[in-house]
Amino acid sequence: MIFRKIAHYWNAVVNTGIHPGLSFIETRRTKLMNIVAIPGVVLTLYFCVLNLVQHRPLLALVNFIHTLADVLILYLNKKRRYLEARAAVLVFALLLYGISGFFFRNGVEFYLILILVLIYLIYDNKWLLGFLSVLIISVIAVVYYAPVIWDLKPLVPSGRVLANLVIALGMVVIALIYFKSVHTEYQEQTEDQRKALDMLNRDKVKLFSIIAHDIRSPLATLEGLLRMFSNNHYSEADMKSAAVELHLKVSQLGETLNNLLRWTAGQMKGLHTEPSDVLLAPLVKDALSTFEPNIRQKGLKLDLSVDDHTPVYVDTNQLMIVLRNLISNAIKFSHQEGTITISASSGDKNVCLSVSDQGVGMDRERQETLFSFGYKPSYGTAGERGSGIGLVLCAEFIRQNNGEIDVESAPGKGTTFRLTLPAGEVKTPEEIEEEWWA
Repeated sequence: MIFRKIAHYWNAVVNTGIHPGLSFIETRRTKLMNIVAIPGVVLTLYFCVLNLVQHRPLLALVNFIHTLADVLILYLNKKRRYLEARAAVLVFALLLYGISGFFFRNGVEFYLILILVLIYLIYDNKWLLGFLSVLIISVIAVVYYAPVIWDLKPLVPSGRVLANLVIALGMVVIALIYFKSVHTEYQEQTEDQRKALDMLNRDKVKLFSIIAHDIRSPLATLEGLLRMFSNNHYSEADMKSAAVELHLKVSQLGETLNNLLRWTAGQMKGLHTEPSDVLLAPLVKDALSTFEPNIRQKGLKLDLSVDDHTPVYVDTNQLMIVLRNLISNAIKFSHQEGTITISASSGDKNVCLSVSDQGVGMDRERQETLFSFGYKPSYGTAGERGSGIGLVLCAEFIRQNNGEIDVESAPGKGTTFRLTLPAGEVKTPEEIEEEWWA
């Protein structure tokens, strides 16, 4: 418990000034500054007390000023004044380490090696780096080689000088190890992003090849019919008969394009999930009304078992898209005069909605690729063909609504899609009125 609390407070201090809008590299630079400042507060305060006890009041005063300087750096980072914090590190380090090392010969000039390493980790401007490097090296040389101009009694013991050297070099090692780990983490993130981008590009190639086929087919049919009708190869009666089939294909094309636009908007971060408490039954009925002509054409029967008072907590528009895709698939792969069953059951925290058909079904291999672009669309019982993007969109929307989607199917035995959705809470007018008066 004690170690967990220490780790909690350490992380809180190390992350001082870090916010989500800060870039990756600036976040790491700020953390590095905090990691250096935190031990600085402890060490300088310790040496301040030690020098007071050993009757070195002037050196204790320098240590105390240095403690305040490290606290100031943390404060500036907390206020998101990062450039001022970094400037404060340089100014106070050069002044305090320079003065302390020059007059008291306590070996603190070795800490300027740490500052030299820090500036190369937090600055990018080569002219600034060159100037600061010359300045810091000059201060170290002056402190180390200048003659002693006064003798303060009692002298700082040689062990203190050695301790400062060891601590300074140890801090340099810690800073380098930390930034090395940052660099490794950055490389891993870059590699993960590259792999994700490659996968996305492959998915897009598959998607557009599928879409190109689905768009070309109905448009080519429409073009051919219109050309033949204009050349008087088809009578008006034949054209009316063909228009029914053509209307069905164009409708499927419209749904494919809608799914493509929704998926593209999602990839561009243009879709936002805004869940609310809503009754499930009206959404199902509304989705079914879209497919009434298709249901009549195949002579399908509907078995609807969704309680009128079952609420869910979802984004209404996204759930409607999911329902339309699942119902469309159920109709597409159902045989003539088959039955489609839509049912829902409620639990304490979730609502399970299932959409079942008695159609052609699918094998295990197809089920495993159903919610990815690895899925190859197949033709429905009446020659209908989808793009394969609809179920990818369904899986994405269900995930965004904190739900789950799975499928159960077997060849020749139909398919059942199950949605697990967060349960909602729909209040009656009486409850709303009671809360209002309360």
